[in-house]
Parts: sequence; C-alpha cells; structure tokens
Amino acid sequence: MNPDLHRLHPYPFEKLRALKDGIVPPAHKSFISLSIGEPKHAAPDFVLAEMTAQLRGLENYPLTKGTLALREAIARWLAQRFNIATNLLDPERHILPVNGTREALFAFAQVVVNRSPDHSRDALVVMPNPFYQIYEGATFLAGAEPWFLNTLEDTGFVPDFDSVPMEIWQRCQLVYLCSPGNPTGAVAGEAALRQLIALADEHDFIIAADECYSEIYFDEAAPPVGLLEVAAKMGRDNFKRCIVFHSLSKRSNLPGLRSGFVAGDAGILKKFLLYRTYHGCTMPIPTQAASIKAWDDEQHVADNRTRYREKFAAVLKILSPVLDVQCPDASFYLWVKTPNIPGVNDESFARDLFAQQNVAVVPGRYLSRDTLTTDGKTINPGTNRIRMALVAPLEDCIDAAQRIRSYVETLKH
Repeated sequence: MNPDLHRLHPYPFEKLRALKDGIVPPAHKSFISLSIGEPKHAAPDFVLAEMTAQLRGLENYPLTKGTLALREAIARWLAQRFNIATNLLDPERHILPVNGTREALFAFAQVVVNRSPDHSRDALVVMPNPFYQIYEGATFLAGAEPWFLNTLEDTGFVPDFDSVPMEIWQRCQLVYLCSPGNPTGAVAGEAALRQLIALADEHDFIIAADECYSEIYFDEAAPPVGLLEVAAKMGRDNFKRCIVFHSLSKRSNLPGLRSGFVAGDAGILKKFLLYRTYHGCTMPIPTQAASIKAWDDEQHVADNRTRYREKFAAVLKILSPVLDVQCPDASFYLWVKTPNIPGVNDESFARDLFAQQNVAVVPGRYLSRDTLTTDGKTINPGTNRIRMALVAPLEDCIDAAQRIRSYVETLKH
C-alpha cells in the first residue's frame, strides 16, 4: 500500500458526523444543512435538455482532450469573463476539460511535484489555511509536504505572501491558491496576484488557482479578478507557471455533472494531458454537449447571483445583531465568529446548535490545521469560527438563521 495513505486526515464531514453521533435533535424541527457546499438551486433546464438529447454520445469513447467545440466554448467564456484577448487562448494548447475541479486539483499535484531524490525530500506545497482539504491530500500522495499560509482577519483573509520565509519559497514547487476563498469568501486582488506571479518567476514554482467560486459575487460591476487575467495584463502571453481551475458546479448549479476545466501554461497542460490519458479521466460526450450550453449562457448565472444576494441580505439581517459576521467578498459561505463566551467554541457551537435546533454547520477547526507562530505558539485560524453554506432555498436559510439566533440568545442568558 502507498505509505502516504496513512497521512490523510479524516474529511471534515466525517469529523462532523462523529461530533453529532448519538445526538437526537428535536423531531418537530426539520433538518437544515448549512454544512456542505452543494448548490441547491435548480439546474438550468436547457442544459439538462441538451444532455438528454445527446445520450447517443454514450456509444462512443470520448477523447481525454475533449471535443474542440467544448474547448472553444470554454475559451470564449474565459476571454469574455476575464477580459483576455481571444487570440491569447488557443483551445488546442491552453484548455483541458476535467471532471470537476476536485479530481483535477488532486491529480495536478501528482503531475507537477518533482519526485526525484534531489527534489522530493525537500519539496513543499504552499496552501492557504483554512483550506480545501483536497490540496493537502494531493500533496501527501505526491510525496511532498504541505506548508500552511494562515489567512487571518487582519489581512482580510487574503494570503500575506510577505509573511512567507525565503527558505519556504526556495523549497516550494507548487502553490494552491483559492480565490474567492473557501471558507472565507475573500478575493485576492490584482496586486496580490501580480506579487505571486513574480514570486513564481523568482523561485520557479507553479501556481494552481482554484477559482471555482468566481461567479458567485455581489457587485455586478466588480467581478473577482482571475490569475490568467492578471497574467495577460502583465504581458505573459504564454501564461507561464499559471494554471486556473473552473467548474460548472457552483456557477451553474450542476455539481452532479462533474464538469470543469483547467487552463493556462501550455507546457504544463501538455504533461497534464499525458497523465490524464493514462489516468482515464475522460468526460462523457453528453456531458461535454451539456457543458457547452452552460458555458455559452450567462443569464442563468446572473439569476443565480441574484438569489444568493437575497439570501445573504436576509440572513445577515437576522444574525448581525447577535454574531460577529460580515458579508464575504464572494462565494456562498459565511465565516462566522463564535460568541466570546466561556465554554463556547466552534465545536461546541456546532454540536449544540444541531442538538437544540437541528441545523448543521461546520466547525472552523475542521477546515484548517494547527501552525506555529514565529514565537513558538500554536494557532489554528479556524478555531472559534464556523462555516455556513447558504445553499439551501431562501426560506430554509431564513429559518436556519432564526434558529441560530435563538440558540445564540440562549448562550447569552
């Protein structure tokens, strides 16, 4: 067996199940889950119709590279969404369809981490903390070590690249960046992305930018900036060392379609395609046809954002008087501080909220790791925070917020 398998941590939802084990919530209150980031808005009918119409495509083996039509649709979307000149995005070289960002983010580390004896022993993969746990698991199974870059309130939950020691950059082979962030919803701006690209040039590492929440934002005039967008502005026509990951799961409410793409540095993608040819991760032809329809339409995405704005406005109005909570820059998460009350922390909050109100949230420590400060203290940036995913219907989100407020009010008396 792969000796690194034992290094994998239990997934956050396994920990949450264990935390709730044996608890019987009140039967008269329906269960509301704000724990898993699974969109609950209806999938676009025209996408489903296209997939059904193309079921004959199941009679053929799909290409690992996907159809040219799909890669062209993705290129059109990338160019329009991120203000990139169309001539810079070659569907043959810069784009590769994948079965959702999760599998691609995991597989990517297996390709780009140098396992040779001269490199693997000291190889580091830098990632935000808190983080999407796939980054850590991918790092372990690629034979590297994770290095956690805390994203804290005093920097707006955006990674502070200046705080990373020089010796870490010198050992770094890959940086996972999540913007908008999970769970914080913070967006790394153009200046931060320019700095990271410059660091990648200086220290020869690759940037894997997880941008799967990029289409859920609140100001239609100010969408989150993307890594390839900034690279193009810097005159990097080849997107050197820059790879982005996008998905239809959040953008189009299609988590079960398992459809996304990676784009960027053609040299890296050529090697990733070779890996995936052996890996066998090909996207079924009906899925590709449905994906084209989704990438070519923006109205359903704008409608989706409107529904999230309604939910955030309603929930924040209810919770703000009793909790330290702010609207994020983007995404569908609230990264909420637990009340500063003796005996209350993120785990007890999640456990007792479920026990009393039948509402599920995720303790922040389940999404992050302990780290050492420069003065030798141990901190965990998820401690005393909880993540709420506002994915349920508006009425359920309002009901859940009211129950959370009731629970918090009992703590203060």
